[in-house]
Amino acid sequence: MSDRYEVVLTCPKGLEGLLLEEARALGLEEAREQTAAVRGHAEIEVAYRLCLWSRLANRVLLVLSRFAMNNADELYEGVQAVDWRDHLEPFGSLAVEFSGNGSGIDNTHFGALKVKDAIVDRLRTAGGERPSIDKLNPDLRVHLRLDRGEAVLSLDLSGHSLHQRGYRLQQGAAPLKENLAAAILIRAGWPRIAAEGGALADPMCGVGTFLVEAALMAADIAPNLKRERWGFSNWLGHVPAIWKKLHAEAEQRAAAGLAKPPLWIRGYEADPRLIQPGRNNVERAGLSDWVKIYQGELGSFEPRPDQNQKGLVISNPPYGERLGDEASLLYLYQNLGERLRQACLGWEAAVFTGAPELGKRMGLRSHKQYAFWNGALPCKLLLIKVLTEQFVTGDRRAREDDAEPTNEAPQQARLSEGGQMFANRLQKNLKQLGKWARREGVECYRLYDADMPEYAVAVDLYRDWVHVQEYAAPRSVDPDKAQARLLDALAAIPQALGVAQNRVVIKRRERQAGTKQYQRQAAQGEFMEVSEGGVKLLVNLTDYLDTGLFLDHRPLRLRLQREAAGKRFLNLFCYTATATVHAAKGGARSTTSVDLSKTYLDWARRNLALNGFSDKHRLEQGDVMAWLGEDRGEYELIFIDPPTFSNSKRMEGVFDVQRDHVELLDLAMARLARGGVLYFSNNFRKFQLDESLVTRYQVEEISVQTLDPDFVRNPKIHRAWRFTAR
Repeated sequence: MSDRYEVVLTCPKGLEGLLLEEARALGLEEAREQTAAVRGHAEIEVAYRLCLWSRLANRVLLVLSRFAMNNADELYEGVQAVDWRDHLEPFGSLAVEFSGNGSGIDNTHFGALKVKDAIVDRLRTAGGERPSIDKLNPDLRVHLRLDRGEAVLSLDLSGHSLHQRGYRLQQGAAPLKENLAAAILIRAGWPRIAAEGGALADPMCGVGTFLVEAALMAADIAPNLKRERWGFSNWLGHVPAIWKKLHAEAEQRAAAGLAKPPLWIRGYEADPRLIQPGRNNVERAGLSDWVKIYQGELGSFEPRPDQNQKGLVISNPPYGERLGDEASLLYLYQNLGERLRQACLGWEAAVFTGAPELGKRMGLRSHKQYAFWNGALPCKLLLIKVLTEQFVTGDRRAREDDAEPTNEAPQQARLSEGGQMFANRLQKNLKQLGKWARREGVECYRLYDADMPEYAVAVDLYRDWVHVQEYAAPRSVDPDKAQARLLDALAAIPQALGVAQNRVVIKRRERQAGTKQYQRQAAQGEFMEVSEGGVKLLVNLTDYLDTGLFLDHRPLRLRLQREAAGKRFLNLFCYTATATVHAAKGGARSTTSVDLSKTYLDWARRNLALNGFSDKHRLEQGDVMAWLGEDRGEYELIFIDPPTFSNSKRMEGVFDVQRDHVELLDLAMARLARGGVLYFSNNFRKFQLDESLVTRYQVEEISVQTLDPDFVRNPKIHRAWRFTAR
């Protein structure tokens, strides 16, 4: 066997350059980059050192053979040509990993079986003894990479991936792998800052991965010093004496590092469920004297190192993958920028984000940016020097270049030009509509509805909460520009309306195609009581696309209240039965409300009970069309507000308001008592009422009469008709 080997180090995509520098420093010769890997040559001592000390690699592969292959037979022959008796006993255990395709092998499982067969056949004894397969902890882990007709056959010296240091048994919802965290720290300049005695703080530390990796570097501790089982542990080519020497040296360096006065390394985490897991991880790493984790909100984050001490603030804020995350995330990034300005002047900062547009909203200019991949997600590392002359807002530099740090509450972030324009429009609308709302006692109303086309959102006020619906941009609009405008709008809302950032909720409303339907957004279960026309109603701003109260139908509900006295009232597609509550308030003799959704009927029951109504008010779960087809008696007042489209699993077929409204109205008019009135409304913008209905019934369109001042600028929000018998 040779004393010098070809070695391949694998790593996450984007870490190749850093790994190349690290590998050269650890002794790898003739090193050069490949995609997600570094390749070079080394003696076995250097290969061991790479296993022990590499903070960035996933695996250390010792190449046994490279050979050309054109088919599965040549793969088998090439693998069998290696003298496997130098590497594994016939009674040992084996695992094979195969990657790549081509040369007639398009299935990695098939390729791995071929490699395994070749090794087993070479080692099988005359008595039939042969290696067994152990995928978890084999004596030998073999890797074969197929690349453009060449097979690269290697031994995996690392065993389990090197990013698994062993200290992080508990983790949060979206953890960074340890080697990616180490790479971010290196790019952020932490080794230099630590050598100068600087501090490190993470205001959103999760379970402490950045903190532990930073302390391991600062204390000169080999990242895999505590690993007990390696890929070379039972390899016949293993040289224990060399390994023991290297390991002893690493232990001495760790002891010397830990004997030094610890650096100030602190983490803060708002979620109390992550505090103890984070502290457990720190303790397992043996760094309890170096790393401290505290519970704390970002808004109160303020590192307090020794006087005049500076250092690095590092953070991996959430990226936002759930619909409606934009508002909370925007304000989170803005708050992070404010805390850096207020509490960390003179520090360096590193913000790792999968949402670079949000990174720009911190109001701090990054002097360097690096591209990384977090799994399959492209990310950016923004490096910032927190200096007053670098405070920026949008694309403009702030004017307080000589501002001194203070202990006062953070200033509101300056708005971009577009954000200020949006804020001005909100304030103008608020001045006009606010007077009307106060005069009429309206608590919930639409303040803005895509008044400026480039800011395509609807903004509704629910007392001191703001509900924002983003209209999905057409495909012709650049998604990045649409996202930037949305963030401009969200930044403007709290300032323009004087509401707290945590009282802004955002949803995205887009055209639903085919059988796609709006899904539940969250499961917070938080209901708020609002008043309208003398009744109390429950709204939920977070869990569903709609809130439980259609604001545009306010005039129709009040009309029903005025006309309901002494009448039997029927509410079809009743949703949360807000119209039923109004009818009951108006003195309806009885009410019946029908909907297919148990969730909405439960909500309706709560709305009725909130107002003291229960006994005479029936709630029935069912398909409205099927329900009307049975003999259901007569009603003097009927209200129908159907969905544009529905394909609920509980109903037969699909309901389409344009196609099915004639049948629906005929069935409902058959239930209308002599002298009764039926109100029909829907929100389908292209809806056309079938002309045949006008010949059979007395029909009056009342759409204009059913629009309050908050919806008059959008007359297509709904159309409404009044039906009576001829």
